[in-house]
Amino acid sequence: MTPLLRLYRYAGSQRKQIVLATLYSALNKLFDVLPEVLIGVAVDTVVNRQQSFIGRLGIPNLMHQLIVLGVITFFIWGFESLFQYLYSVKWRTIAQVLQHEMRLDAYGHVQNLEMAYFEDKSSGGLLSILNDDVNQLERFLDSGVNSFVHLMTSTLLVGIIFFYLAPLVAVFALLPVPVILLSAYGFQGRLGPRYLKVRENAGLLAARLSNNFGGIATIKSYTAEKHEIEQLKGDSLAYQEANRAAIKMSSAFIPLVRMAIVMGFIATIILGGWMTVNNQLAVGSYSMLVFLTQRLLWPFTSLAEMTDLYQRAMASAKRVLDLLDTPIGIHQGGTDLDKHIVKGALSFDKVSFVYPNGAKIFSDLSIEIPAGQTTAFVGATGSGKSTLMKLVLRFYEPSAGMIRLGGQNMAKIKLRDIRQAIGFVSQDVFLFHGSVRENIVYGTFNASLDEIIHAAKTAEAHEFIMKLPQGYDTIVGERGQKLSGGQRQRLSIARAVLKNSPIFILDEATSSVDNETEEAIQRSINQISIGRTTIVIAHRLSTIRHAHQIVVLDNGRIIEKGTHDELCVQNGAYAKLWRIQTGEI
Repeated sequence: MTPLLRLYRYAGSQRKQIVLATLYSALNKLFDVLPEVLIGVAVDTVVNRQQSFIGRLGIPNLMHQLIVLGVITFFIWGFESLFQYLYSVKWRTIAQVLQHEMRLDAYGHVQNLEMAYFEDKSSGGLLSILNDDVNQLERFLDSGVNSFVHLMTSTLLVGIIFFYLAPLVAVFALLPVPVILLSAYGFQGRLGPRYLKVRENAGLLAARLSNNFGGIATIKSYTAEKHEIEQLKGDSLAYQEANRAAIKMSSAFIPLVRMAIVMGFIATIILGGWMTVNNQLAVGSYSMLVFLTQRLLWPFTSLAEMTDLYQRAMASAKRVLDLLDTPIGIHQGGTDLDKHIVKGALSFDKVSFVYPNGAKIFSDLSIEIPAGQTTAFVGATGSGKSTLMKLVLRFYEPSAGMIRLGGQNMAKIKLRDIRQAIGFVSQDVFLFHGSVRENIVYGTFNASLDEIIHAAKTAEAHEFIMKLPQGYDTIVGERGQKLSGGQRQRLSIARAVLKNSPIFILDEATSSVDNETEEAIQRSINQISIGRTTIVIAHRLSTIRHAHQIVVLDNGRIIEKGTHDELCVQNGAYAKLWRIQTGEI
């Protein structure tokens, strides 16, 4: 299916408006063509007087004929202006509505895609689709479609007038049209792949810029500015070269069209003039045909620009619609889960998991995570700790086996309900550009100020927040860059506390903070974990020594399980790791 047909099918809500806008454009072109007809009528009136076209309508007086001609001219120009206003407003409105709907639909669809998709795609590439490509479609809908309608309408109307007045002249004048259309079709087929490559290179360029701005501190600290400029130069040159190839192709079209047009114009002048001299064609009609030849053929010079705009738009449409057609790997629906009733008991029943790239993590993993208790997972990097957390959050689905929440199969519970039942604190804290207050209430948007302050106090964040210039209204900067790592982590905990979920997941929550901040965070965790099912992933064993259950993972397998004291007595992997961290070795 062509991108244009896919776009039309997508624009279901606007189809009636598209038909109406097309009608306005066609009527505008109808009244736009009529002034050339009036030129022929005016010449006919002055030359033939009583025998003119208007005279034969029952108006013999020349002055009266000219007045009638003036009145008709006024109304023609008036209707042309009216329909120009109507089609301009209508097409622009359609463009804005579709642009808005497509951006929201694409963004909403992307948010529902599984985490594996984001691990394979760059954020800059997605931004290019959601911004540049959608805007490219707006430009096409705003002016390109109207230009096509104008071209078709003028060709049809002028062709009818030509064949009515002088069929032989019409045949020769219209001979260039098939040549132009065939050339346009050929150019279009060759331009399409070129502009798709342009859009792909634009996405790579946007990805480079987005990645570099996100890592600006690393670039500066390693004095790699010159290296990054050279990398950006390479991407920019690739984009420039892709554009150059498309421009060369599209630019060759106009000279070809001009030469075809001049042949039709010459045919009208010579053949029409010969017929007029031999009294086979009226002088007024000849004048009309000469003017209409320009009106008939000259718009085809803009066909190259229209084709260029069309191909750019279709390349963008394909990228946006392909994104919308990306299948969602995680099932969204299912039965309801009342987070106020569920106690948070989790169980893994012979769970196996393999990443899309083929990396196998778990095989027949079985474990019970009791409700209302703290279960900690430890192990070397790559042992499966973070993957286990992602499975609980349903960022991924198990390759085999079943995960149960409160006795229910998680795969059959509404995804939204599951995630609302979980408070998540990651080691990679993400704060949005906004105020402290806005970041704490994220996900619990209707919380009162008292509830916000209570959550901040529980997370031991209230004291430092009040020392900020505007307190809770202080802007934290992009990704919270105006705050320290410990401050960002405490706001993240306050956000999870405010959510008040029965399950709490902490993924290396104290891995990158100082000892004093770690102690403060640990006090908050101890407080909020009371009565909640808490899953802690940690490298620092001091933060989990009071957990009800500690599970040691190694290459996706459970090699030890028990309390801190029990595992120390076993003198296994956990005991060895404890001695290393406490300096007993």
